[in-house]
Amino acid sequence: MSNDNPDVESKVEDKRSRERVLYARKHVLPDQKAPVAGGEPVTEALAVALRNAVFGAPAAVPVPRPEWLRTAFTFRPAERELGYGLTGGRSTVRGLLAVVQAHVVRHLLFGVPAPFANSTVMSSGMVHPYHHERLLRPTALEQQDALCVALSAILWRVGERKRCVLTVPQEESYLHPNQIYCPDGVTEKLQIFEVTSLEDLQIVIKRYLYLFQAECGPGALLLLYSAVLTRGLDKVVADMDQAQTSLIGAAEEGSACVVMLLLTGRATPYLHNGVLYVGDEEHYALPRWGVLSRGEVGLLLWDEAREDDAAQPGSRLKTPSLPVWVASGAGHFGLLFSTNRELLRNYHAERRFDLHYYSCNGSHGLLSIDTRYDCEEPREPMVEALASPIEKVILSKWQDAHITWIKSSHAV
Repeated sequence: MSNDNPDVESKVEDKRSRERVLYARKHVLPDQKAPVAGGEPVTEALAVALRNAVFGAPAAVPVPRPEWLRTAFTFRPAERELGYGLTGGRSTVRGLLAVVQAHVVRHLLFGVPAPFANSTVMSSGMVHPYHHERLLRPTALEQQDALCVALSAILWRVGERKRCVLTVPQEESYLHPNQIYCPDGVTEKLQIFEVTSLEDLQIVIKRYLYLFQAECGPGALLLLYSAVLTRGLDKVVADMDQAQTSLIGAAEEGSACVVMLLLTGRATPYLHNGVLYVGDEEHYALPRWGVLSRGEVGLLLWDEAREDDAAQPGSRLKTPSLPVWVASGAGHFGLLFSTNRELLRNYHAERRFDLHYYSCNGSHGLLSIDTRYDCEEPREPMVEALASPIEKVILSKWQDAHITWIKSSHAV
């Protein structure tokens, strides 16, 4: 029997609101710092091997890439435009940030709980226009949840959904300066956790999320170290196939090996589908490992130095299961995504659609993509030679498409 008394209904709603607030406070906030406990301390041999594999420099000298020691996962202000966005300067960390950013957006748009999803996702698969802006303006707690899910998803795939290693620093150093190892403030303090379930991984990450988000902290390096140890040091070196001597490489915004490790679970420089065997009459054919399976997040790339077909992403990277891509235009990393879940599943959805672009330096925009080659509406032809790098990235998947910038700006 319903109660028509407005005062009673108001009190019930107030009670529900208080209960929701109490539940939200169960999350670990940045100022609630759980001390690091458990796990195994890093050894000198492991610290030296990590530094050599990642940075390619002897561990007896200081880390040559100091940006990795002071780049955390920092969001833009919550509940505002671009609240989904991570921030970061132009450095070798940018590629890693782009992969994490892609998984954050994937979760915010397409990983919502079922009751909420039923009210915001239309039968066509597109997020309702009145709600996708809300999804992309997360609260502070939603930002933390999305980051936790993103880091967990990345490491779980690197670990082939079987086991993962997570590294976090504690207060004291386990190693001291000597002729073999020069401290960097992070590596010698690592506590190493090994987990065998996704649930346990999420619990540990949530407990120590503040270490990944600490201002000017080493959050990005902690993720990379975790991914390397999850994959295995020997396997990471073998994955690179002598294409480069260290995982970071010399690229200004990070190497393809870092991006591929976090996207596909292999630190391979090759972007093609499957395995190719390359050899000649004088040499045995050797395998080049590319992308073995399709993921939820893809990769689109354009670079004058990689215009040959062999250096382009294969269909498994170009066509992920969800419309979210890490985008690399002329070596600059960003993110492209659509709010329509069905974009890559429905031919008609790809005839005309919008794409959002975001880069951690604050560049963002909305682009209209028209692939209707037989369109009767008059339009100026797209001159590819004059297109911007991000437009060329889009054309690498949707050839001959007409691209219009609806809006473009740069956040402060």
